[in-house]
Amino acid sequence: MRRSELGDADCGIAQALGVLGDWWTVLIVREVAGGTTRFDALQRELGVSRRALTERLGGLVEHGVLHRRPYSAHPPRHDYLLTAKGEGLLPVLVALQDWGTRHVMGDGELTGGADPDSAEARRVRGLVGRRVPAMTLPRHDGGADPPAVPGRWTVLYLFPGAFAPGGQSLPPDWDQIPGAVGCTLESRTYADRYERFRAAGAEVRGVSTQRPDQLAAFAAHARLPYPLLADTDGRLATALLLPTFRAGGLARFKRLTLLVDPASVVQVVQFPVTDPAGSVDEMLAEVRRRQPRP
Repeated sequence: MRRSELGDADCGIAQALGVLGDWWTVLIVREVAGGTTRFDALQRELGVSRRALTERLGGLVEHGVLHRRPYSAHPPRHDYLLTAKGEGLLPVLVALQDWGTRHVMGDGELTGGADPDSAEARRVRGLVGRRVPAMTLPRHDGGADPPAVPGRWTVLYLFPGAFAPGGQSLPPDWDQIPGAVGCTLESRTYADRYERFRAAGAEVRGVSTQRPDQLAAFAAHARLPYPLLADTDGRLATALLLPTFRAGGLARFKRLTLLVDPASVVQVVQFPVTDPAGSVDEMLAEVRRRQPRP
């Protein structure tokens, strides 16, 4: 559907659908956000015909959602990458993922956790063997880092929200949302074990969808010795299809921990995390298990 065919020219939803067109187009954006950027790989992942994929990629490039970057001249081949306009769609994909998990695959209950036997839990456990796509996220101290430290084992724990006293207020009914409580305990436990993780050869990174200034206030309050990263735009959430829930007007990570190897490949997944403190010691044991013996 072309923009000129839309009857409601003043409705942003209608105009957005004029760009996205159909569900195949949305799934193409999802795959590109996750690091699948070449034609043959996209076709293999989606199972779409070459003609349909060509048409939809062309439309996304025409609308400025994707841009082509050559990687072969003979024959001509391109990577398809998100533009800034395309990255603006990422929160939409996160919202669709959340809605589908909660209202289509689930019973509609608001929760920060998951049933271990749920489709969501199976999808997340399927991240083992998946490479964390190259990106940088803002740090709480003003810098920017990739989620996985290059050349190092990285413990990447994702949490719903952490709050410093006197700073950002808790979302409404926060204590009533299953799985939401425990971020401070988890973060402080990682801080207490931080030198043990480093001695075992691993770095620690915490990730939230909160703003960097909010994370900075919490990091100072909790005296964290490691960086907190802000995925405010949903880049990491979309790239790995990470589980989220919505509270206080913000998409928030469900509690999840990844152990990523020096090549940025996920080796261990903890999800759901029902014991925030105990999960830290379990992850420390996983890190030590992977270190070469003297």
